Amino acid sequence: MDAVSGEERRTTERVLTLLGLLQQRRVWTGPELADRLGVTPRTVRRDVERLRTLGYQVLASQGVGGGYQLAPGQDLPPLLLDDEEAIATSVSLLAGAGGAVAGAGDAALRALAKLDRVLPTRLRHEVRTLSGSVEFFGGGRTPVDPEVLMTLARACRDEVEAGFGYPSGSKVRRRRVEPYRLVASDRRWYLFAYDLDRDDWRSFRVDRMTDVSARTWRFRPRPAPDAAAYVQESVASRVYPHQARFLVHAPADTVRAQIPASAAVVHRRGKEFCEVLSGGGNLDFVLMHVLLLGHDFEVLDPPELRRRCRVLAERLSSAGGA
Repeated sequence: MDAVSGEERRTTERVLTLLGLLQQRRVWTGPELADRLGVTPRTVRRDVERLRTLGYQVLASQGVGGGYQLAPGQDLPPLLLDDEEAIATSVSLLAGAGGAVAGAGDAALRALAKLDRVLPTRLRHEVRTLSGSVEFFGGGRTPVDPEVLMTLARACRDEVEAGFGYPSGSKVRRRRVEPYRLVASDRRWYLFAYDLDRDDWRSFRVDRMTDVSARTWRFRPRPAPDAAAYVQESVASRVYPHQARFLVHAPADTVRAQIPASAAVVHRRGKEFCEVLSGGGNLDFVLMHVLLLGHDFEVLDPPELRRRCRVLAERLSSAGGA
């Protein structure tokens, strides 16, 4: 009896894992799923039938580009949500993602992307209508259109190209990208993507995009750097005309608690030191912010900032003497 119970539990866990995989990506081949689950393709077919019995519409197609994919259902799968609960949940998640509820936007968007996969078509109009009646005031992350976020999230999930207008100097140019990840900072949403026209990785502010669209053209994901680290370094330093590095005599966790993630990148250098990378339009302002942290520090780069420190030190010493 215990053996039967254990086998049923393992089967249930495997079927739930299969469901999670189908929600992560648009199409999976049978061998890919078998490899991820550690079973045979025949067992995958049986588990797919179990999901269909539970109400999940799993489509199967043959040939090049074929495989298994989770389709929007005619009805919500059992034991998930009824129509009213689905609408309320979707509107709340749209509000959390687009209106940038502090600390919840990225999690809200991940949950919404999963719900979007199984949400019946008949409910989508009601969700859009109700979400349009929700507004925000006060600070926090720069608001963005939830539909734009969803379009980009789907493109990342389905591995399809995306296009949008983006400011470049005084003009708005059309950009073609392979979207990789949406990244949320404490202030804004960013898209980390491979720019097909510039043949390199780039980060884009979502609130600056216009005419966002996803194509049906699929791409094979490239080896990519860490999305969050790349975007943070771009926001904190690369977008500015001047960059500076400091060795701060304090633990990395202490300094991270003092500096917003969008203002500087903090790397651990042992238990008692950390390296701070930041940028600005004027290096004096960057130097002032590091000085006000209240820790001893050394200027690592650029060399001219070291000379500037000596000039400012003499000026401050003179002012203190007077």
